[in-house]
Amino acid sequence: MLIKGIFYVAVILLALIGYRHYSLKQPSLIIGENAPEFTLTDTKGVKRSLSDYKGKYVVLYFYPKNDTPGCTKEACNFRDDLSKLEQLNAKVIGISVDSEASHQKFAEKYHLPFTLLADVDGSVANAYHALTNLILIKIAKRYIKIYNDVNVSNHSQQIIDDLTNMQAAKH
Repeated sequence: MLIKGIFYVAVILLALIGYRHYSLKQPSLIIGENAPEFTLTDTKGVKRSLSDYKGKYVVLYFYPKNDTPGCTKEACNFRDDLSKLEQLNAKVIGISVDSEASHQKFAEKYHLPFTLLADVDGSVANAYHALTNLILIKIAKRYIKIYNDVNVSNHSQQIIDDLTNMQAAKH
């Protein structure tokens, strides 16, 4: 019995070490590199691609699940700050692994006026190394800012401040 227990502990430890090794080898996102192109479906069944937003700043945010406390708070903050973001020529796009129908209910319940996209197989989240990053993309092609640690209470304001500073630096 003791040998069997030691065997199971060893297998679990090897699995954890292997996962950690694998996760550390995943390439990170780099500012200035091309953002991965994608095409996903929105709440109305319309296919949307990153290239649809050429010439705009895109606030591409990934979140784990509709209607959870943190995700809802962040979405509502983006909703409340949307006019400020639009004045900065930014489009907000939320992506999660929820279905189009789930996104539709979420958007209706909280009056979310921005695009929500369904990444049901998680392929886009994987390409962007999300759900751990929030990404701001310029000209729908290159990364200009990557947020790894997000405080959902003030994140939309942080993006507004960063966009304002970036645009002021260009002039």
